[in-house]
Amino acid sequence: MSPNPIAETVASLMPKAKAELTELVAFKSVADFDQFPRSESEAAADWVADALRAEGFQDVALLDTPDGTQSVYGLLPGPEGAPTVLLYAHYDVQPPLDETAWTTPPFELTEREGRWYGRGSADCKGGVIMHLLALRALKANGGVPVTVKVIAEGSEEQGTGGLERYAEQHPDLLTADTIVIGDAGNFRVGLPTVTATLRGMTLVRVRIDTLGGNLHSGQFGGAAPDALAALVRVLDSLRAEDGSTTVDGLTGDEVWDGLQYEEDAFRKDAKVLDGVELIGAGTVADRIWARPAVTVLGIDCPPVVGATPSVQAGARALISLRVPPGVDAAEATKLLQAHVEAHTPWGAQVTTEQIGQGQAFRADTTSPAYAAMAEAMGEAYPGEEMQYAGQGGSIPLCNTLAALYPRAEILLIGLSEPEAQIHAVNESVSPEELERLSVAEALFLQKYAAS
Repeated sequence: MSPNPIAETVASLMPKAKAELTELVAFKSVADFDQFPRSESEAAADWVADALRAEGFQDVALLDTPDGTQSVYGLLPGPEGAPTVLLYAHYDVQPPLDETAWTTPPFELTEREGRWYGRGSADCKGGVIMHLLALRALKANGGVPVTVKVIAEGSEEQGTGGLERYAEQHPDLLTADTIVIGDAGNFRVGLPTVTATLRGMTLVRVRIDTLGGNLHSGQFGGAAPDALAALVRVLDSLRAEDGSTTVDGLTGDEVWDGLQYEEDAFRKDAKVLDGVELIGAGTVADRIWARPAVTVLGIDCPPVVGATPSVQAGARALISLRVPPGVDAAEATKLLQAHVEAHTPWGAQVTTEQIGQGQAFRADTTSPAYAAMAEAMGEAYPGEEMQYAGQGGSIPLCNTLAALYPRAEILLIGLSEPEAQIHAVNESVSPEELERLSVAEALFLQKYAAS
């Protein structure tokens, strides 16, 4: 049996893909302009726009979104009467965190032990390259059989909602029959996976005050109410003895009926230390894809170094709550705020402020687009069948697009498999996954056009 010409073309384009990803990773495109130069994000946006123009895209534009960032848009017309497919990725990245903890510089794409390392290599500059590879392979083998729209977001990692609001203000711009979100990942390297659900999320800032000012712990400790101790009590109330999330009024017994996540594999992926137990009840898949999960993201309190013997007058925390499909994020926010207020001890003064929110998402996996993707992935990954998984994170744009275009089919694929370590130091991408997923996307566009 002769090799698939699409696969042969993508394989021949991989050296160019590596060179382009090297250029793209070099931009420090973190959309936090208090810490990173705006010029870096603007240069990355220009790079994507130039790449689209080079592939024959029309109407290429840098969209100034309401959060002060730019998204890149382009249109590649297909044959008359062909369906329209929107391809999404984002060019902004997470901060590198501790740059000294990286084995190689975060903004220099570096090959090591068969992987390409660099911030954004998988999440999600690699997704931009994946879309380009798929389209180039189609152009070299008869042409692109659908009308393609590309949107590359500039602030996804900041969660500031610029593209969501822009899309709502310009509802005709991103209209499509099918939307491919290139910001997810296979369950394992070599196991083709579509993400069928995303948990929603809410961020709540909590402040507790008990005193007019800090007091000497020797003179007043034991009777003066300690705001930090009160905050610790509140945070502890958000978990049961086994670590399950416990927010008053929020159920947590849902079951995941798709692909399962073996506990040993999860322990390895999560780098759980020997002897440390996992938290929660049910299967691992239940816990991370189908049930709510609370996380304390930060606490404002004195650091150990330099601490004084004081009873604390005030303390703050930032709490994240992930919620599964079927749970309204706004309602979950209200429940979380009510829980915090109800569990604040000693009559301490407490204030809560919601600072971020995104709804959960569930795809229609019975659609023709999913059938076409299953067939395409089966060819791109010989001997494997497409799997359905969930994702604990949220991509708020999915819900915005689903609301704007209720008839559109939305698929989530991408390069962020567990070994990629997205958002952590030493993020990397598997070039084999980049190659196979590019083949799968190209084949999907062919099959979808013919369906």
